[in-house]
Amino acid sequence: MDFDKICKRLKDYPELLAFVIKLHTENLELKKYCAKLEERIVELERQLNQNSKNSSRPPSTDGFKRVQKKRKKGEKPPGGHKGHKGHTLEFIKDPDFTEKHRASICEGCGTSLDGVKPTTVEKRQVSDVPPPKINVTEHVGESVICPKCGRYHAAPFPAHVKSPLQYGPNIRALMVYLCIYQLIPYDRASEFFADVYGRAPSKGTIIKACSDCSHKLVDVEEKIKEQLLKKHVLHADETGMQVNGKREWVHTISDEYLTFYAHHKKRGSEAIDEMGIIPQFNGVLVHDCWRPYFRYTCEHALCNAHLLRELEGISENFSQKWSVAMQNLLIESLEKIRGTPEKAKSLSSEWIQEYEKRYDAILKNGEEENPISINPEQKKKRGRPKKTKPQNLIARFRLYKEEILRFMKDFRVPFTNNRAERDVRMVKVQQKISGTFRSTEGASNFCRIRGYISTVKKNDVSVLESIRGAFVGNPFSY
Repeated sequence: MDFDKICKRLKDYPELLAFVIKLHTENLELKKYCAKLEERIVELERQLNQNSKNSSRPPSTDGFKRVQKKRKKGEKPPGGHKGHKGHTLEFIKDPDFTEKHRASICEGCGTSLDGVKPTTVEKRQVSDVPPPKINVTEHVGESVICPKCGRYHAAPFPAHVKSPLQYGPNIRALMVYLCIYQLIPYDRASEFFADVYGRAPSKGTIIKACSDCSHKLVDVEEKIKEQLLKKHVLHADETGMQVNGKREWVHTISDEYLTFYAHHKKRGSEAIDEMGIIPQFNGVLVHDCWRPYFRYTCEHALCNAHLLRELEGISENFSQKWSVAMQNLLIESLEKIRGTPEKAKSLSSEWIQEYEKRYDAILKNGEEENPISINPEQKKKRGRPKKTKPQNLIARFRLYKEEILRFMKDFRVPFTNNRAERDVRMVKVQQKISGTFRSTEGASNFCRIRGYISTVKKNDVSVLESIRGAFVGNPFSY
């Protein structure tokens, strides 16, 4: 029965009418409160269901629970497949040492077997390293006085021999290799030298080696920046870094051959401007849709791997149809590109038009699936009305259509920003191992050396030899 009709019938019973009105008011308030609780529960369940496979969260946030990737029909399982060539130890034609083994006396009758020709020969090889040892070279400087004119001549020590006691470039390169490349903390690196070589350089000595290496790479870093500016496609990303117990940032700009890292207190435009690469860059910058990047005049391309994960989250947590269709469209277009001839520079105009038409139709369906409705309470509030996660993602796909689909029109632009993500991954590993940098200088030194090492690895050059080259004035140059 209608509430107004009930009130009319109870007008002759004022106390009962007041009680009914009170119950009705409380009922309306409870309904509003329950609606808010239901929204909150949905949001909390969505957050609980988020992982690195259906959102932009990094794998490090998944904890101990392993997130299984859903394998689609036709995809190969992980591991080696039929025809995969394995790798193992191989026989060396010219071994360094040879030891012969044979029986000397017959176990049956006791006859000597010396000089008896072998009937069969079986070879086995053992690969090992010699016992490690630190070699000490003593430089003796002999100063002399000319017997004729009496002029004093000081001993001409080599340029790299600067103090009475010091470590050479080989062992200093190994210190940097262990701490910056293998990410071993300074104390454990000192223990390594004590256990392996019988000498334990102090923590300060190892830090000094890293600092000296960083200073010797200043010019190399500038050359890397110059070379990056000449590229057509660059990848950019940023990740948090703990410095002096505060959250700061590591920025990376890279391609398949070069890597540049920079440490800064800020994440946005201030840091990007200070690095000085992106403001001067005229090519295509691939990134994860971090808004400050769009302030710069270069062309942009978005990471579709991020978008696929977010679409997966929308499909799982909100049961959306448009997100599944968009996932299929992006994957289908990528497979289409993989099937095109190697000489092709882009998809044909017919295929691009077809995919763009489907793209627009999917977004239209998504908007119909998620209509924007403003309740009276939102109208009273200032600012833009709050949107749901699906509505926000639809808006992003609308706004950045050109940047999302750029990979179809220029095959030099990759489908994802995985290059930059791989480059910053080791920074996160370092943070997990050591926790924090205790000085800004230490963080900057780490970034410069790590950028050099990443560049060296991308060019298939020995990391340890390249670090040693930096110490002796002959660093790797791209």
